[in-house]
Amino acid sequence: MARAEIALALDWAAAEGWNPGLHDAACFHAADPGGFLVAEVAGEPVGCVSAVRYPDGFGFLGFYIVRPGFRGQGHGMALWRAAMARLAPGTVGLDGVVAQQANYARSGFVLAHRNIRYGAAAPRPPVVSAGPEPRPAADLPFDEIAAFDRRFFPAPREAFLRGWLAAPGHVARVAAGAAGIEGLGVLRPCREGSKIGPLFATTPDAARAIFAALLAAAPRGPVFLDLPEPNRDAIAMAEAAGMAPAFETARMYAGTPPGIPRDHVYGITSFELG
Repeated sequence: MARAEIALALDWAAAEGWNPGLHDAACFHAADPGGFLVAEVAGEPVGCVSAVRYPDGFGFLGFYIVRPGFRGQGHGMALWRAAMARLAPGTVGLDGVVAQQANYARSGFVLAHRNIRYGAAAPRPPVVSAGPEPRPAADLPFDEIAAFDRRFFPAPREAFLRGWLAAPGHVARVAAGAAGIEGLGVLRPCREGSKIGPLFATTPDAARAIFAALLAAAPRGPVFLDLPEPNRDAIAMAEAAGMAPAFETARMYAGTPPGIPRDHVYGITSFELG
């Protein structure tokens, strides 16, 4: 896919109920310009998949969609094989919807944990009594933010992160104390409401401080947070804000699973790119 064609994948994702961000296309393309594939029949797009290659032998698969009316004809398998070939060798991650998880397992993917999307029409900001005051990410050197992000993602992703922090409508906050950055969070406008992701923090206080700051900056409408189920503190934070489960995926890996400190991941960046 060319950069302009990624909008098509986002439209198909929206039709599936995945609620993409309004400015995801530019950020996703920056992550890996060659990582978005489209299947065509007589020049007509019928399906897509993303196979984003990161450094350090890590890849992530997403946007795996075949249009209704073209399913069951082999187009999905052709896309799958092309994506996996592009990401080989190395570890490949994905967030699988419930209906496809058994198929992914047959292809060698192993469940790491569930991700749960929490949402609410008007979440209640938590009461924050400790921790550094969040401030705009633009106030800190980008290299420091990228180094912090690298602690919670399996590979460097500077090109993506630069765009994600500064895209139109995105609100990026960082909590930093004397020992350095303690938390990072981004809120982005979506087709419906807003999503928070990533939300990385080394302490629950820092997570709640950034969560509160992002909720305060959110426009009117629902807010969603995609969190890893093993982080029970993240679930408690979401439930205390009045958020409820709305959707789930399975984080699965083929190859050696990365050693991500999941108890510090309060919100994943996106189901499409990890």
